[in-house]
Amino acid sequence: MAAWGITTEGKPVFVGLSPGTGESTDAWSDFLTDLRERGLGTPLLVVSDGAKGLIAAIEQIYPEALRQRCLIHRLRNVLAKIPTGMQAEVRDGYWAIFDTTDLGIEPGPRLVEIIDTRIEAFAAKYCDLYPAAMRIVLTDKAGLTAYLRFPVEHHGRVRHSNLIERSFGETKRRTKVIGRFPGETSAISLVWAVLDRASAGWRGLTMTPAGTRLLQDLRRSLLDPPRELRPPPATMSADTDQADPISATA
Repeated sequence: MAAWGITTEGKPVFVGLSPGTGESTDAWSDFLTDLRERGLGTPLLVVSDGAKGLIAAIEQIYPEALRQRCLIHRLRNVLAKIPTGMQAEVRDGYWAIFDTTDLGIEPGPRLVEIIDTRIEAFAAKYCDLYPAAMRIVLTDKAGLTAYLRFPVEHHGRVRHSNLIERSFGETKRRTKVIGRFPGETSAISLVWAVLDRASAGWRGLTMTPAGTRLLQDLRRSLLDPPRELRPPPATMSADTDQADPISATA
């Protein structure tokens, strides 16, 4: 199990690695709990594949974070249910759903709503021919559009987990050469070094002033929402039983 993060400056950082033989909810919960206890606050967005244990753990440990399913993993699962002769058409239609080039709409709930409508239309078009594939398309639909609330310049990087998959490929290559490790510690040390070096070579996210403001606003709305405060009893008027609430924004 491994995790990378993106700092507020857009820099990729390797933050955690743990050995494991499965991807149960408990295993992922322990992993994420360790990250939290080491100081990783609630992230704005968590990008993952569709592993049920991982998704459940994310919702348990970081319930306020937005969660993005890897669009590439989802497409692979869909195409596995499509006849070979139709895969190109379905693939093109799938990616057309998420093409926002000509919409002229800023990232946010409105853009999410439009793409959500496209997903529904795509599923309706093929549901009679390929019902199993379209059920996959519609599963956890909200997890396909979370990235649309983030800066446009980040969309191509945060809607999939391809960079992580490539890093795992390098790890497999290096460990295969060694063959057998003397113990768990040596194996973890090598894997950590390979993954850390890989992340150091990644191109970071572009952080524009407008994009930074959008992320700050999103963080305030998700993690520090406005709260309703009431004055303490001593400040309440003697001739009323209840004071008007005071609105405060964190």
